[in-house]
Amino acid sequence: MTSEITLFVNPTAGRGRGAHAAQPAASALRDAGFSVRTVLGEDADDALRRAREAVAAGTGALIAVGGDGLMSLALQAVAGTATPLGVVAVGTGNDFARTLGLPVRDPAAAGRLAARALKEGGLREIDLGRVGERWFGTVLASGFDSRVNDRGNRMRFVGGRFKYDLAILAELAAFRPIPYRLRFDGGEPVETEATLIAVGNGTTYGGGMRICAGAKTDDGLFDVTVVGPCTRATLLKVFPRVYRGTHLDHPAVTVHRVSSIELAAAGITAYADGEPMGPLPLTATCVPGAVRVLTGG
Repeated sequence: MTSEITLFVNPTAGRGRGAHAAQPAASALRDAGFSVRTVLGEDADDALRRAREAVAAGTGALIAVGGDGLMSLALQAVAGTATPLGVVAVGTGNDFARTLGLPVRDPAAAGRLAARALKEGGLREIDLGRVGERWFGTVLASGFDSRVNDRGNRMRFVGGRFKYDLAILAELAAFRPIPYRLRFDGGEPVETEATLIAVGNGTTYGGGMRICAGAKTDDGLFDVTVVGPCTRATLLKVFPRVYRGTHLDHPAVTVHRVSSIELAAAGITAYADGEPMGPLPLTATCVPGAVRVLTGG
């Protein structure tokens, strides 16, 4: 393995933590004997192009420094290649790192872990979800949760988690169950009403909400959490349980383990790894062992 590795940095992640995090992460890697090259981009498309160029040129690893948005870009560059992905999670949600049990908001520790993994072979092959040509590592959201994302993204006057708390309240006021058409593993179509449907390769979204608490990233299957139609009062009661994963015991919630799912619903935009994936309908497929991640064990 080449000793030159690439730091893929989002300087704006976590309200500027990305820029500050790059230095201690790079120092940890250099102290371990690695040559570090930093890649930035003028925008997301330019950053992805540069990351793909580094992978094609044979970099020893792509180390992503930022939040879940940058991790999503990094996955597009390394999925299906032999280039390992390192994670220095310094964003707001950091769900990809949480799912894998990696350090969160500790760039020096994350850099040391990546260096140790590169030297000692601490690589873990994990599954990824795929929609068309797009990859995702954690959860694809559709329904009430994606509408909250839509509304939150339109709010320019507030930031951080408070923005999404306000968006939740606003969406609750307009809440109605959504008619879905589903197909699991190419089977017969199923018509159902639901509050939301979350397709989990990983366990969490939204900064630690364990919507797909039983999901495993190396079993070749999604955990599909379906929250059936329920009243606003029930939703308000169940929603806080998502942080502990205990919502899965509620009678309104069912979980399906499948390798692919077709989702259709009118007026719903899907989000994956917190990024807009596009309007339904779509088909998501779980691809086993799609990426190698530096996990240290």
